[in-house]
Amino acid sequence: MGITKIQGATHTDERGKLVFFNDFSMKPIVRFYEINPSSTNVIRAWQGHLKETKWFYCCEGAFVFYVIAIDAEGALRPDLNVEHFILDSDDPVILQVPGGFASGFKAIKDHSKLTVYSDVSVAASIADDFRFPETAYKADWSYKA
Repeated sequence: MGITKIQGATHTDERGKLVFFNDFSMKPIVRFYEINPSSTNVIRAWQGHLKETKWFYCCEGAFVFYVIAIDAEGALRPDLNVEHFILDSDDPVILQVPGGFASGFKAIKDHSKLTVYSDVSVAASIADDFRFPETAYKADWSYKA
């Protein structure tokens, strides 16, 4: 299974705006959390999992987002697969990142918020956690919204 984008949609009328994801099944979700970076200078990179799947949704603002393959031992492998995404609340998308990848991201708009869904418990996530220094892969963090 590879990285998947689940496109959402919006509906706006006199009552306001509705954002929805009718093609997103929450059956495998065990928990979720929200990330609110303190500034657009904060880079959160790199964290990966061999088994855990995560779904990332930018509910406010925007993020530059990189996903890099890791090998069966959990080593970072930018030679295998590196993908770049922009997650922006103006274009509702959920980014599904299965096990076998590490991610890194940075807010590119002030007051950005990222909701993260996981298919495993915190304990299972910690047991499957692979972290690398920000310098392990030279990503272009200079993107501006």
